[in-house]
Amino acid sequence: MLPEHCSIKEKTKDCPMPPEFIISIKMKNEEYMVGVTCNGHKKTFFEKLIKLQKDGKVPNGAIQFTDLKTVGTDCIRMDPDDLIHL
Repeated sequence: MLPEHCSIKEKTKDCPMPPEFIISIKMKNEEYMVGVTCNGHKKTFFEKLIKLQKDGKVPNGAIQFTDLKTVGTDCIRMDPDDLIHL
């Protein structure tokens, strides 16, 4: 499961935008997911990770942004009693 919103906070408020990218750091044969971001905060997140790498707070490695893709399925079954009638 992924968060419903971007991982960035602005002035103590969560970004209301849905995530568009998974952010990870890849080192040799290992990859670590560090967050998710919307397109508007992609550059901000990248710059913050560079700073954290220089400060030794996160591992050095290639910062990668992977597009999130929406997936639909027919295998989810719903009980008709769960529907709300308006």
